[in-house]
Amino acid sequence: MDNRDNELRDKIMLLKDQKKAIILVHNYQLGEVQDIGDFVGDSLELSQKAAGTDAEVIVFCGVHFMAETASIICPDKTVLLPDLHAGCPMADMITAEKLREKKAEHPGATVVCYVNTTAEVKAESDICCTSANAVRIVEGIDTGEIIFVPDQYLGHHVSSKTGREMILWPGFCPTHTRILPQHILERKREHPGAKVVVHPECRPEVTALADEVLSTGGMVRFTREIEAGEIIVGTEVGILHRLRKENPDKKFIPASEQAICPRMKLITLENVLWSLQEMRHEVKVPEDIRLKARAAVDRMLAYG
Repeated sequence: MDNRDNELRDKIMLLKDQKKAIILVHNYQLGEVQDIGDFVGDSLELSQKAAGTDAEVIVFCGVHFMAETASIICPDKTVLLPDLHAGCPMADMITAEKLREKKAEHPGATVVCYVNTTAEVKAESDICCTSANAVRIVEGIDTGEIIFVPDQYLGHHVSSKTGREMILWPGFCPTHTRILPQHILERKREHPGAKVVVHPECRPEVTALADEVLSTGGMVRFTREIEAGEIIVGTEVGILHRLRKENPDKKFIPASEQAICPRMKLITLENVLWSLQEMRHEVKVPEDIRLKARAAVDRMLAYG
């Protein structure tokens, strides 16, 4: 950090203590934002941390659906999102109304809802999942049709792992779809012997080229445990900061430098400080929606 960043960090830490706040940071955030986090993780880890914290204020350095999930789990806490424009294009690809229409076409189907969705969509779902636990959750559904929303590529990955046919919503992550098979093949030619790990939001033809297909939390554990000196990483490039910081003896190569989520990069040290100073922007889920969504989130958290 430079002197300006250090000054901002000191002010944030002071205010955080005064406001009895905790800062939760997603793995895709800017490096300097990750460095001020009380906890850095993926969606499931951050949901669990939100559920367990005794802080009065949660500053969520991620995107809007993540702050909503914290509000769903912790209605008695103030949940702040430093920039309201930090949204998720994938989450915007499904609405509660469209999901109700799909459910009407398949009465009795179990709706598995990726956590990358609005609270209203979660409220229309039977159970949430993340990329870390989606396979386990689908394996636990014994019979009947399964509607999986909104990520068709995560759904395809889960279907291939479980052998379950699912009704897939045609949503996707624009950042992960920028990673193409030729990117993986080029990196492998440049770095023979490197291990390849990619996110399940990637296209099937990309995941087929990987040694491991993992959530960001899974990537953190995998890269820590393997002996390989070079790892090609197919996900949003923000995670490289954490991987390099925790594994200074290993080389991490982005599958594509274009795998950047501009929404994730909207949160800065400046607006984290402003968020704490002004106690904005508060994300609060209406109680009727919250209770329905909470049931789906709780079923997810029960899987750990």
